[in-house]
Amino acid sequence: MSIIVSNIRLPYGISDEEVIYKAARSMGLRKADIKYSGIYRESLDLRHGNISKLYSVEFELGNIEQEHKLSAADQDIYQKPDYSFPASTGNEVLPAPPVVVGFGPAGMFAALILAENGFRPIVIERGSKMDDRDKKVQNFFDSGKLDVNTNIQFGEGGAGTYSDGKLTSRINDPLCLLVLDILKNHGAPEAILRMAKPHIGTDLLKNVVVSIRNRIEQLGGKVLFDTPMTGIRYSNGKLNAVVTSAGTIDTDTAIFAIGHSARDTISMLCENSFAIEPKAFSVGLRVEHLQQELNYSVYGKHMHLPDLPQAEYNLSAKPFDRGCYSFCMCPGGYVIPAASEENGVVTNGMSLHKRAGANANSAICVSVLPADFASGSPLAGIEFQRQLERRAFIEGGSDYKAPVQTVGDFINGTKCSISDAVKPTYAIGTKPTDFSSWLPSFVTDSIRASMPLFARKLACFGSKDAIFTGVETRTSSPVRITRNSDFQSLNIEGVIPSGEGAGYAGGIMSAAVDGIKAASAILKRYKI
Repeated sequence: MSIIVSNIRLPYGISDEEVIYKAARSMGLRKADIKYSGIYRESLDLRHGNISKLYSVEFELGNIEQEHKLSAADQDIYQKPDYSFPASTGNEVLPAPPVVVGFGPAGMFAALILAENGFRPIVIERGSKMDDRDKKVQNFFDSGKLDVNTNIQFGEGGAGTYSDGKLTSRINDPLCLLVLDILKNHGAPEAILRMAKPHIGTDLLKNVVVSIRNRIEQLGGKVLFDTPMTGIRYSNGKLNAVVTSAGTIDTDTAIFAIGHSARDTISMLCENSFAIEPKAFSVGLRVEHLQQELNYSVYGKHMHLPDLPQAEYNLSAKPFDRGCYSFCMCPGGYVIPAASEENGVVTNGMSLHKRAGANANSAICVSVLPADFASGSPLAGIEFQRQLERRAFIEGGSDYKAPVQTVGDFINGTKCSISDAVKPTYAIGTKPTDFSSWLPSFVTDSIRASMPLFARKLACFGSKDAIFTGVETRTSSPVRITRNSDFQSLNIEGVIPSGEGAGYAGGIMSAAVDGIKAASAILKRYKI
């Protein structure tokens, strides 16, 4: 057992040793009392024009009673959360290996947990393995030739692979610690364990994903790439088999971690009478600023201090009846082509580990509610996204270039011009547009009203030369594949919907945690 001492505020630039010493001294601990000590979390504090660091420090003491006494006496001291590895406790015999559909964060962590417990999962992934995926993605960037099964959305590691590898999450679950630990053990930087806003970077994350896949295979699991699920078989309300492009896999249980862009799969499930409901999501535009301007907006006079990370932000406003907020912020990053269907333009953001690009970008998104696209079909939200993507394709020139507009022109409603101050990073190329002429008015009005509010917090958001690139539609799944408290589909026993595509997660961390919980549902029921 360990205790965590939190809310230790100290000047920027002091050593870890001094932090630990001051934390121990504040509790009256002697060196002989401490079996282990280390930095547990750290974050920057930039309030009131000053810069400091906020730390949490972990101590393992030789006396457990002393740990309990200290944690009971101070609200800033607490027991370290337990995130023990899930273990199999079920009694039923599973007659065939479990199937995991999709190898994004949810499917990958579900398969790893199953494999570590002696189950030998069969993973099917519609996209290619990492080396081949990289080549196909780069070919799309270079030539505009899209592979609809292997792209930024589909392939080994899922959509999360080509991102910043951001590991922040709004959920407060001890399993987040397990996810971080697993990622570190498979090659992610150890610093992710202590960063308040950890990230890996696309370049490093690719190797981590391959390492996890290798571990699953070493434990007897199989990962079948270029193998989309095309159907299912069931009888008397129970799953019998998963049908793939390569043949039928008999199984009584399958985790559907299909990802938020598997529109054909969601349609197939609808045809099989799955309980699917529309849910809220968001759409918007990617905004790019010069990273140096963002650094100055955030750090001000402190921006030249050594070892400061590239500045980032998290903004939100509600100028009207719906929220507008920043999403998937990528310091020193790139706006990337993220289409997975022909004749559509989709944007996303990506950073490498060093975050050394000239621009910072994030999506500026507006909430879309089921009432905005109500039609009686659970797939109406998908069609809403698709229509925007196809219009963006046309506005970009019908060759996968992306439409762009300066923030100044967008705000003022003036004719689109291009500034050399901030150069778009979208790889295939861009074409000027007037977003207000074709995006829904509730989207453009909300963004236009929010930008001055954001500028009050960060001066760079007042820059007329910043660039909007569109369109951002894949913030989250527009549907939820409903499940019960045992994680089972409401319709077909043995099917476990999980992750972003099922509507139960948003981002790498929450999807991975949901994948672990999906695997745990199998472990609680079955034995090897």
